[in-house]
Amino acid sequence: MRSDHVVRWAGLGCALLAAVLTALVVAGWRPLLSYDDQVARDLHAHAVAHPGVTHTMRILSDWLWDPWAMRALAVLACGLLWWRGQRERALRVVLAVVVATAVQQGLKALVGRARPVWPDPVDSADYAAYPSGHALTATVVCGLLLWLLPRPAPRWAAAAAWTAAAVSVLGVGFTRVYLGVHWPSDVVAGWLLGVVLVALATSWPGPRHGSGSAGP
Repeated sequence: MRSDHVVRWAGLGCALLAAVLTALVVAGWRPLLSYDDQVARDLHAHAVAHPGVTHTMRILSDWLWDPWAMRALAVLACGLLWWRGQRERALRVVLAVVVATAVQQGLKALVGRARPVWPDPVDSADYAAYPSGHALTATVVCGLLLWLLPRPAPRWAAAAAWTAAAVSVLGVGFTRVYLGVHWPSDVVAGWLLGVVLVALATSWPGPRHGSGSAGP
């Protein structure tokens, strides 16, 4: 299908960009590190000066858009797909979410990038910084949920779904930098890698007929 080719090319482009970004981070490219540092400092200063905004950001980041909350959405979708007999789609979603977790933890261990350190932190996080697990997981789950939208869907429903997905993916990335637990490039890497995994999960050749591939 033509749409599959577009998705594959998008995935390939994001994979190349992610590879370049990772190389620049590992090499310690000064312009990138300087940009990361400046943006992180500016946002952290705002977070310290506006505790009410920071509290809202923590709720969004640590609860609504937390990776475990996103994985729970994926599990619910998989359960519905399995119940409806669409087992091939359910398995694709499960595999993509599992691979996303493995990729983020593997890269964190390999790159070993330290998180920002502040004398007055407003939040904390575990493991290394690169890439952002929040951004990666949100991109994968939201992308897969959009893929699972019924075809054709009412225009208002499709618009609402795309808006919710965009706000979630972009929003969680912003909160991670705002709360001072990630550098901007960590978030960008999470977004890029998430697109790659969504492209692989949704465009990989598979059965197109039968109960496993029926549309929702």
